[in-house]
Amino acid sequence: MHQATWTGIGAIALWTSLALLTRLAYQVPPLQLTAMAFAVSGGAGLAVLALRGRLSILRQIPVLGWVHGVGGLFLYHALYFAALTLAPAVEANLLNYLWPLLIVVFSCVLLGMRLRWTHLLGVALGFAGCMLLIGREAAFQTDAIPGYAAALGAATVWALYSVLSRWFTRVPTDALAGFCAVSALLAGGLHLGMETTVLPDWHVYAVILLIGAGPVGGAFFLWDIGMKAGDPRVLGTLAYATPVVSTLLLVAAGEATLTVWVGLAAVLVAAGGAWAARAG
Repeated sequence: MHQATWTGIGAIALWTSLALLTRLAYQVPPLQLTAMAFAVSGGAGLAVLALRGRLSILRQIPVLGWVHGVGGLFLYHALYFAALTLAPAVEANLLNYLWPLLIVVFSCVLLGMRLRWTHLLGVALGFAGCMLLIGREAAFQTDAIPGYAAALGAATVWALYSVLSRWFTRVPTDALAGFCAVSALLAGGLHLGMETTVLPDWHVYAVILLIGAGPVGGAFFLWDIGMKAGDPRVLGTLAYATPVVSTLLLVAAGEATLTVWVGLAAVLVAAGGAWAARAG
């Protein structure tokens, strides 16, 4: 596989830690946690740009570049948290995890990439693993339709943001520092209007630093490289490893129970990833 595709896989690896880290920061309301995590990633990124004398690149980004970057990062998280608020978590997560499948489809429709049967088999196995892990307990209810719509919207936004990154290859990956900083301000504004601020225990601040450095920070930079120069069809399929590995990490930390369903889901996702790697 192309080196950029391996870089994108690094983002997937970081995202697998988000569930466990979020569980450890349970004291903090969702929007506040998002704002604080984006503040860490955006602040660190801007500091690095300043040390390198590259802050001027933020003024050179076209308006559409800002719309794409901030819109993708912020709108996805806003819709996802809205989904968790308006719908049961199981169903919201299941619908949200349509984004890897949509990335594979959009790569064909929007980028004109060829969709081989190996890609289709890989993403089908990955989605089957996700269904086995999450979907067994799903019980869709009509009164949660707004939440389901928000989850589908989140999946669509993230898939479009990821695939359309290829249209913004002239926007440097370093620009994500600015996108994260603006996203922090927007999330902070929503938090102040919708949530009560919580001052967590001191160790939770360390967890928030890890979230901002990894799954809600460094992962975005790696994903940007993978999407712009790697194979989005392969990355979309391999992204189905995220919920499975996340669950295994929760099991290892004593936050979840290992069941036969987790094992079967891991086998399906691994098989799907193998086919995707073969295609790539």
